[in-house]
Amino acid sequence: LFGGIGSPRCALRNLKIPTKAIDYVEIDEKAVRSYNNMFSEELPYKTQSVVGWNLKPDILIHGSPCQDFSIAGHQRGADEGSETRSSLMWETIHIIDQMGEWKPKYVIWENVKNVTSKHMIANFVRYQKEMERMGYTNNYDVLDAREFGLPQARERVFTISCLNGEKFDFTSLIRTPMRKISEFLEDNENVPEVYNVTQPSVYNVIGASGIKRATVIKDFAYTITTRQNRTPAQVIDCGSGRYRYLTERECWRLMGYTDEEFEAAKAVHERKGRYYMTLYKQAGNSIAVPIFESIFRKIILGEEKRKKDDSERQEGDAGR
Repeated sequence: LFGGIGSPRCALRNLKIPTKAIDYVEIDEKAVRSYNNMFSEELPYKTQSVVGWNLKPDILIHGSPCQDFSIAGHQRGADEGSETRSSLMWETIHIIDQMGEWKPKYVIWENVKNVTSKHMIANFVRYQKEMERMGYTNNYDVLDAREFGLPQARERVFTISCLNGEKFDFTSLIRTPMRKISEFLEDNENVPEVYNVTQPSVYNVIGASGIKRATVIKDFAYTITTRQNRTPAQVIDCGSGRYRYLTERECWRLMGYTDEEFEAAKAVHERKGRYYMTLYKQAGNSIAVPIFESIFRKIILGEEKRKKDDSERQEGDAGR
């Protein structure tokens, strides 16, 4: 639900885990366009709302729009019945509730770190209580993309609800060392001048502190946002007084997407103005792919191992 450009699907594809996506729910037509071309082996999806959705997956993933949870979004919140985009999180509760006796084994919810702030914590706690009412055991943690190989400081809250009564153990997730930022950046000489910082409003605050600033990227990028050319900004020092923004491709790489996935999405959009703003937006709204890879290793591969162990144990008991 709120499927974006399909971060979980990309993670499963990377892991070569044979699974079937029974549906993809996204109301943003441009995101659907990217997704359809990234997974062109499937029948194309159409835009659809989460309201009234009623299929039954084993794993249900949702990440309701985070803008109204975030500080940048003025923390309007997710009160049920409100007109914020984030209030759609309650639709997920309604969907699961209406499933009846059968429910997904796992429900994964990702959102910005600010959901745990004093302004949002009441709704965050209520969400977990609603999941408990429906038979789930919850656990959550703040996961940083840097702990999963990506040189991007991106902290997000992942809440994983398990129907089997076990509490998901975040400490056992496989974490990988952060890779060098140079592996993700294009050669400055090959990056067109259109990505150069030219606006005085940004250029004049490079190295400054405070809200209106432009931070120079060194060992890692800061959180990829839906726009790169506004303050607070992050820039690359190319030397000789030249600074540039991250390219769309670099933003996708820093979210864990392959160049092939980026090219597939790019092929169905047109550049308007200086940049492919749609591709920036889709990267900024997405979820770091390697985090899902680690979660799926534990949920799916771990469950397969448990079933194998149980089967061998039963065979052993029968033999005795």
